[in-house]
Amino acid sequence: PCKDQEEIDYYWGKLSKVPESEQCGWCKDKYGLSWQICPENMEELMKKSKAFAVLLKQKKIIIGEYNDLR
Repeated sequence: PCKDQEEIDYYWGKLSKVPESEQCGWCKDKYGLSWQICPENMEELMKKSKAFAVLLKQKKIIIGEYNDLR
């Protein structure tokens, strides 16, 4: 789990090497290993209305896209 968007972006930049494998915060590295890179407050974000719909549209998780949800 990452503390903020900056940390998510950092790890995503280092690990994501197979764009067609990206979905819902999951990425694949150059060795074929899958990683889920998500914010430490993901459980809280997912309690918001329509959060699952937002998640399904994301490849890398963008925390800001959950801010307007209730």
